[in-house]
Amino acid sequence: MHAMTQETVVLDAAEERVADTQTAQSMVQRALDAARAAGADTAEAGASLSRALTVTVRNHEVESLQFQRDRDLALTVYCGQRMGSATTADWSDDGLRAAAEAAVAIARASGEDRCNGLPDAADMATAMPDLDLFHPWMADADSAVELARACEQAGLDADTRIVQSEGATLDTGGGVTVLGNTHGFLGISAGTRHSLSCAVIARSGDDMQRDYWYTAGRVPAGLLAADVVGRRAGERAAARLGASKISTRQCPVLFPPELARGLWGSLLGAISGGALYRRASFLLDRAGTRIAAPMVHLEQQPFIRQAIASAAFDEEGVATQERVLVDEGVLQGYLLSTYSARRLGLRSTGNAGGIFNLVARPTTEHDLHGLAREMGEGLLVTELMGQGVNTVTGDYSRGAAGYLVRGGEICEPVDEITVAGNMLDMLEQVQAVGADVDVSGGVRTGSVLIGRMTVAGD
Repeated sequence: MHAMTQETVVLDAAEERVADTQTAQSMVQRALDAARAAGADTAEAGASLSRALTVTVRNHEVESLQFQRDRDLALTVYCGQRMGSATTADWSDDGLRAAAEAAVAIARASGEDRCNGLPDAADMATAMPDLDLFHPWMADADSAVELARACEQAGLDADTRIVQSEGATLDTGGGVTVLGNTHGFLGISAGTRHSLSCAVIARSGDDMQRDYWYTAGRVPAGLLAADVVGRRAGERAAARLGASKISTRQCPVLFPPELARGLWGSLLGAISGGALYRRASFLLDRAGTRIAAPMVHLEQQPFIRQAIASAAFDEEGVATQERVLVDEGVLQGYLLSTYSARRLGLRSTGNAGGIFNLVARPTTEHDLHGLAREMGEGLLVTELMGQGVNTVTGDYSRGAAGYLVRGGEICEPVDEITVAGNMLDMLEQVQAVGADVDVSGGVRTGSVLIGRMTVAGD
């Protein structure tokens, strides 16, 4: 096996990062110059260079191995309030000139929109804190295959009833993005992302159940060990054997952190500018009013070091900011890009591209098992299927599987059920946010206990 130390990987990646940054900066400036030469009044350009290695192992054999090295440049121009965009991977002078001319031609053929244009110059980010987001991992395929195999083997060994693997996948990559515009703004972001996952099938008689587990983050040292990921996948699959339907009822429902972030994600979608100016949100005109239980407190924290969704500026170069979104259940504001803010007669909040680390404040010291004891009787959901959220009405309905909770104990598995409610009612019914916070994604939350939902079964 090819030997490569972590120190060697880091040094090589650091050198590549410097070179890529210099290349991307040059490309952005050349693209902006080409846009002006083609007749644009204002313009913005973003250049990115990235590398990724993805390995999937199934039943001990390498199912797929892919190495990617990509580069891309996106250019948006404005001719008055007419907008045009183009992308290119051809970074030659001719390629950049062709992209600029195409973008300008599109702009001149487009209709005017009073909301088009660069962000206000005063909104552009000026502070660029070091968020420590760049942590390269392994670079050679042999090591990646070995780790994926170890993960899969741990899943297969977790229980004698594990009969088949659906694969273990390791994904590691990183890159540099440079964003600039004709205001003179130039922002640089560099980051890495890594993940390892495993899925297996358990069988007992005619009953077969599948489940998985994963780990993800920017920093390799923060990931779960391969054997922990595989073993957790196997234990989850075996625990689901014997699942059955239950009768339809109304009861408390407990969502673990990996599913709870989807609840907050539905709220975020409803307060995003696009949904609001299209009047397609169940939280339309609700800023300053109570939308959730008084214990609910949600913040955006974009400057958490090493976090997945940390950033000093959004996709338009507007400065991100720490802000409270929900305080004591009261909605404090919206998530707005420059365009959506202008449509609403407001100002950009620096959220072009979405949220930058949503943090749900825990309301208790309990973890998942502690919240189950607090719930007493109800349903623990461990899998959700389908989208099932109507952003206009807030109606929520999703296929689910999980476990009944009796006397505070997690008991027999159930499946082929549906959990349903309305998001406003569900937010009002939040009884606790656990201390078992999952930090692997852009929404950081513990388990969430909803006091009452409809669970549809037989």
